[in-house]
Amino acid sequence: MLAGLIAASLALPWLALASSAGHLAWPDLADPLVTQLRLPRIAAALTVGAALAASGAALQALFRNPLADPGLIGTSGGAALAVIAVLALGLAGLSLPLAAFGGGLIATWLILMLARLAKGGLAGLLLMGLVVGAFCGAVSSLILFLSDDLTLRAASSWLAGNLGAAQPEQLWPCLAVAGLGIALLCAIGRDLDCLLLGEETARSLGVDTPRTRRLAAAGAALATGGAVALSGVIGFVGMMIPNALALLAGGCRRKLILLSAWAGALFLLAVDTLARNIAWPLDLPVGLMAAFAGPPFFIWLFRRQQGSANHG
Repeated sequence: MLAGLIAASLALPWLALASSAGHLAWPDLADPLVTQLRLPRIAAALTVGAALAASGAALQALFRNPLADPGLIGTSGGAALAVIAVLALGLAGLSLPLAAFGGGLIATWLILMLARLAKGGLAGLLLMGLVVGAFCGAVSSLILFLSDDLTLRAASSWLAGNLGAAQPEQLWPCLAVAGLGIALLCAIGRDLDCLLLGEETARSLGVDTPRTRRLAAAGAALATGGAVALSGVIGFVGMMIPNALALLAGGCRRKLILLSAWAGALFLLAVDTLARNIAWPLDLPVGLMAAFAGPPFFIWLFRRQQGSANHG
């Protein structure tokens, strides 16, 4: 698997640079099309894929549920709501990743608080995430309904998960925010491993569980916020990649977070390259392409978990 990741790390960026209109041609690095459009888009795809996959790996430990995903549990919805509110106000630049971080953080903490009050266990966490995500989506729709046509068109393209809309000046702030989130999640990897064993076991091993939850929520919100501000909402990447790697490689949570970031970056770059070429001259949103792969994987994983529970 490691050899495959290394080979893909070498081949996929070249393929993304060389492919255009369904054809391959050796990329000319002096061409403004390559330096100003394709290279920033490749960097955006790698950043977003790494952030979403690493967030998913951490959230699955935090919620102790392999179905957890930044898009499914409401983290992406909160980040998207904050960004739409900022766009409706006519702001941009650094305010986008900051707004996405704040929205994702508030949504994640709200899910944890509601699930604790409802005392619904692990299923309650996922259910509250779906509820919060649906509420954020409803408020986002209301803001867009009240906005002008220009804001509506820009936000609609962005909500579909479109890396083509990523601006080069937004890349570095979003990369810094997402990188900080991934680093924070890696730093608490051991505590997340303990949290997977249960609250009581984690406390007996010396883990400050409330602090771990807060740091995991902050790290996931940072990584997801940076991704959402750059590309819009892209679902299922954070669920598919960590679960596939857990089956193939296993290991501790820190290792899984790092491997998920690596594989997620390459996966989204491959999907975006396919989206640019499969229906040329149309540029399909990468979020739409990822959504086609996500539901079958979700159903398979859910049935697998149900089968394991029944067998146990």
